[in-house]
Amino acid sequence: MSTLEKIAAIEAEMARTQRNKATMGHLGLLKARLAKLRRELITPKGGGGVAGEGFDVAKTGDARIGFVGFPSVGKSTLICNLAGVYSEVAAYEFTTLTTVPGVIRYKGAKIQMLDLPGIIEGAKDGKGRGRQVIAVARTCSLIYIVLDVLKPLVHKRLIEKELEGFGIRLNKKPPNITFRKKEKGGIALQTLVQQSELDLETVKTILSEYRIHNADVVLKSDVTCDDFVDVIEGNRVYIPCIYVLNKIDQISIEELDIIYKIPHTVPISAHHKWNFDDLLELTWEYLKLVRIYTKPKGQLPDYGSPVILGEDRKTVEDFCDKLHRTIIKEFKYALVWGSSVKHFPQKVGKDHVLNDEDVVQIVKKI
Repeated sequence: MSTLEKIAAIEAEMARTQRNKATMGHLGLLKARLAKLRRELITPKGGGGVAGEGFDVAKTGDARIGFVGFPSVGKSTLICNLAGVYSEVAAYEFTTLTTVPGVIRYKGAKIQMLDLPGIIEGAKDGKGRGRQVIAVARTCSLIYIVLDVLKPLVHKRLIEKELEGFGIRLNKKPPNITFRKKEKGGIALQTLVQQSELDLETVKTILSEYRIHNADVVLKSDVTCDDFVDVIEGNRVYIPCIYVLNKIDQISIEELDIIYKIPHTVPISAHHKWNFDDLLELTWEYLKLVRIYTKPKGQLPDYGSPVILGEDRKTVEDFCDKLHRTIIKEFKYALVWGSSVKHFPQKVGKDHVLNDEDVVQIVKKI
């Protein structure tokens, strides 16, 4: 039986199994087996990865956005009008066959955009060139799922299923679970809040599928079997996502009002360049980039060329590294103006965490 046949059999058994307390352990076991089979598809034996020629694009800039969607939803038109790059556009499906990169500058940040070839249902299982497409999507800071507003939102669910099957978690944070293997002592489970799915027996059942018989598990929030399997697998990526509903020039105002109520959604017209401002503003919010302005001694701050830092790397030391890696060796202290300090200027060390639009002056050792 092939891997895909095994996956289909497990999914069929899960669909037949009623969800209740008595079946939770069995469902957890099936989900663990399913995750292991999915991992085989993500990293096939023989190595080499799945990016593929024409898909693996070198990262540039401060962030990377991947355009994902079914064929002919307007991805190529959107990236062409946003970034000014040419991606072949036509009224038939599968026009784009390789990754097409482009770059925009927004609020001082350089943002790379990738027009990925249209994916189809079954991409995670290797249909078309879907695996290569989704492998590139895993490297993105943000994903645009581009949808045709005239087609059913079932397309949205299908794409989410494809991305989920490839270990991509959209608009989610990593589960609040501590998991540590140990040499002996069996399975120790500690729950800090009441659990709706997981108990000691279910945890043991899932871990037994991975041949793990000694581990400490701490559940810090109410988590699911899927969350626990994700933590054990350890290869999940958590990426923010914006659903870009294109072709709003073909719907009514009443329908547009309904669309605006959908979470994480921006309605646009790529052809007419409508609502690009809202899209870029939400993009900036989801990327969580930080602009830091430099201030040479005795001069005004340089507001024209901010240093861009990511959400997880925004200390003074990160700022120094972004300017030049040798600066931190000569670092004495920094003077900071902005919302991250209580008075202006404030003397801080290299571990000080900076906020958006802070102004920083580096003082070197003499």
